[in-house]
Amino acid sequence: MSEQPAPSDFIRDIIDEDIRTNRFGGRVHTRFPPEPNGYLHIGHAKSICLNFGIAAQYHGLCNLRFDDTNPTKEEQEYVDSILDSVRWLGFDWEDRLYYASDYFEQMHEYAVQLIKAGKAYVDDLSADEIREYRGTLTQPGRESPYRNRSVEENLDLFARMRAGEFEDGSRVLRAKIDMASPNLNMRDPVMYRILHADHHRTGSKWCIYPMYDWAHGIEDSIEGITHSICTLEFEDHRPLYDWFLDQLGIYHPRQIEFARLNLSYTVMSKRKLLQLVEKGYVSGWDDPRMPTIAGLRRRGYTPSSIRDFCDRIGVAKTDSTIDIALLEHCIREDLNRSAPRVMAVLNPLRVIIDNYPEGQTEELDAINNPEDPAAGTRKVPFSRVLYIERDDFREQPPPKFFRLAPGREVRLRYAYLITCIGVKKDEKTGEVVELHCTYDPATRGGDAPDGRKVRGTIHWVSAAHALPAEVRLYDRLFTVENPGDVEGGCESVINPKSLEVLTGYVEPSLAGAASGTSYQFERLGYFCTDLKDSSAQRLVFNRTVPLRDSWAKIEKRL
Repeated sequence: MSEQPAPSDFIRDIIDEDIRTNRFGGRVHTRFPPEPNGYLHIGHAKSICLNFGIAAQYHGLCNLRFDDTNPTKEEQEYVDSILDSVRWLGFDWEDRLYYASDYFEQMHEYAVQLIKAGKAYVDDLSADEIREYRGTLTQPGRESPYRNRSVEENLDLFARMRAGEFEDGSRVLRAKIDMASPNLNMRDPVMYRILHADHHRTGSKWCIYPMYDWAHGIEDSIEGITHSICTLEFEDHRPLYDWFLDQLGIYHPRQIEFARLNLSYTVMSKRKLLQLVEKGYVSGWDDPRMPTIAGLRRRGYTPSSIRDFCDRIGVAKTDSTIDIALLEHCIREDLNRSAPRVMAVLNPLRVIIDNYPEGQTEELDAINNPEDPAAGTRKVPFSRVLYIERDDFREQPPPKFFRLAPGREVRLRYAYLITCIGVKKDEKTGEVVELHCTYDPATRGGDAPDGRKVRGTIHWVSAAHALPAEVRLYDRLFTVENPGDVEGGCESVINPKSLEVLTGYVEPSLAGAASGTSYQFERLGYFCTDLKDSSAQRLVFNRTVPLRDSWAKIEKRL
């Protein structure tokens, strides 16, 4: 999907070699296999872009397949959100939407095949006992006392497991491999467990469900996948993936592992993200502070910016952490080219221009986007009473403060030069509540005819025409770079200032702004209308990112 040339990396090098040797008859067929137990996050976006991108690059195919093997954690809501996120990112699985549950019957038949071959057995050990018998990295495991049951007994017990005769956790089906293997995954792994739970697709038809390691390779085989691209934690599982397929004697894809995405100031564990939702630290999976694709979308990130980010970070064989500043840089670059400029005031301070005629309004020309000449201009109303940002005024300005102060002249963006001649304060608090200024009619849209210069330009909105708006200033959810490594859990380092809600004003051109529309609020940052809460009756804006770009400065130093 990216306009950039296709990158070269170790995965593509492997695929190039497989094509050269005709390993899969020249085919390239990948898949993206999410579990429907949560919303997709930015780490999944990397996998989506990789799998669909490779398929497109090699004129192959990519399936979307749900690994729905655990009914206790899966919901239709998650399925729907995943479909929506993949589609929103710009990828199309066409007619290749599959579910692990599509293959439950075939997986069961293959399990019976292994039992008949003496390669699988029903074990009565509890989960704790299985862990105890498994051994450690330095100690071999011990064989279960039920390991040498006859084929006939195993077939009978497995059939009764499926029929629902036994309680949850009372029995499992295990592969018979090697309890002394240096790879713990090969020490008689569990293939099926008993779960009396309704499945979101199959209902109560099944009460035994396959484990991921058993299901994974069979799904890939049935679908004719050529390159099963997984994250690095599955590298030690690859011998088991191979063993199952070899013992069954069925079509054998190739598994390749790459390093998952780790992002600073972020957690990627769906379990931890679910806890944030359930404990109310965020408003939901699509909270704009969440690293979910739905959250990023609601915050104002675009599909192209996320795809650009995934292209830039590439794929590697070793784990590393990417600076979140790079992700923020990608959305700034995108919105700088595409987002219309508008004026908004978030912390308003009232300004009265004493020498401007009462009741008069004039329309001034404002540039929509200096990066896009085709975007043209718009009209903004100007009147006697304005709002400016409170931070743009100082009664006692510090050094190098070039904005408004008593007796000082500044330029109003697209309008006039004004000079502050008076300050009104609240009698009780001493807070400045109103400024009185004069304007120079000869300076409309430019400098003074007499050549005098001012160093400050500030934005504004006309008080009579501005629209009230709720503005949500989102910041990073955590205060430390690696919240997942904090003793006591990531909840202990949640940023108490990750959300600030303000009531401000925006120029009238934003009336009726569609949900999800992005803008640059001049001098303030990039904002978008909230997908859920914004409407014609109630404008709600989320800050996507501030204007300051730390990554651009890093790139210049490099």
